[in-house]
Amino acid sequence: MTLTIGQLAAAAGVNLETVRYYERIKLMPPPARTAGGYRAYERAHICRLAFIRRARELGFSIEQIRALLALAEQSRASCADVREIARTHLNEVRAKLADLARLEGILAETISRCSGDSAPPCPVLNMLAT
Repeated sequence: MTLTIGQLAAAAGVNLETVRYYERIKLMPPPARTAGGYRAYERAHICRLAFIRRARELGFSIEQIRALLALAEQSRASCADVREIARTHLNEVRAKLADLARLEGILAETISRCSGDSAPPCPVLNMLAT
């Protein structure tokens, strides 16, 4: 069974340009080509692309995904290495959550000082201007 790039993108739930991008940065292996020069994808391409999509949805960086893909190969599988990548990512997520919580507090405080009148001064605009 071979697939066109459009069929692959649809099967993995990504945009066609996403497939091309992942090929350019070598996250996706190059597919075989038909006699006419068209890409001919296999089932393994769907699985790999779905893996990448899920990892991106979880916020893993391209380099983290590259490392995870390498570790997913049978001969290189290392749960300890995968755990370390996931732990690093978890710490990044927690730092982002802390930043968002601080941002939420700043915005809530600023909005609470805004009277909603049509005349200046506006605390929200003042905060953004500083």
